[in-house]
Amino acid sequence: MNVFARERAQQLGEALRLADDLREAQADVDAVTLARLTRERRALTNRLSDDAVALATARGERVTASTLEAVRQTITAAFFDAIAAAAVASGRLVHELEPASDFPLDLDTVVGGGAPDAPEAPPVPVDEVKARRELRKAQSTLHDAEQAHARAGRDLAAADREVRDAANRVAQAEARIARLEAELSAARAAVSAVRNEVTTAEDRQARAADDVATTEKAVETARRALGRLTGDSA
Repeated sequence: MNVFARERAQQLGEALRLADDLREAQADVDAVTLARLTRERRALTNRLSDDAVALATARGERVTASTLEAVRQTITAAFFDAIAAAAVASGRLVHELEPASDFPLDLDTVVGGGAPDAPEAPPVPVDEVKARRELRKAQSTLHDAEQAHARAGRDLAAADREVRDAANRVAQAEARIARLEAELSAARAAVSAVRNEVTTAEDRQARAADDVATTEKAVETARRALGRLTGDSA
């Protein structure tokens, strides 16, 4: 692993940069980015391990399955802890690292020749980190706005249906009112006509009663005159 760290510093630097991204994604709880970086980490870990084994083999060193696993564990540890990453980048490890170890590591015990300086892997520019965060924030804002717009559209459609239903009910009620008003007007006209007929009939009744009284007197007068002529005193 130490030979690889010294001779393949560029590849190791790539791994350390990805480690920074992974830790940042974990801190930001960015699930999508975290899943992507985890896949990249596994692929890069396997590739770096294979390259380290190939380099050791080319130098005539004996590499066993346990050695390969130790290399993978050490690279994985570097992905999850910045101090472990610095120890790996130093190229002076005295033993392999374990991802499940309790961090922070004591560099004096895992690195020969004293604690190393900070790893020289080029960091991600601050502006790029900020840009990624702003992009995620903008995407989240857009997603929220789209969801709100969709909800507003559904609310508007529901309100439109309610307005149409209410307008139909109003139209039906107004039509019924018109029919009832027409029926009421016709009923009032019929009542007025009947009242006129009653008045006319009452007038005829009064005149007929007067005629009856008048003709009754005439009949009595005629009877008395006839009795005088016939000698009938009845």
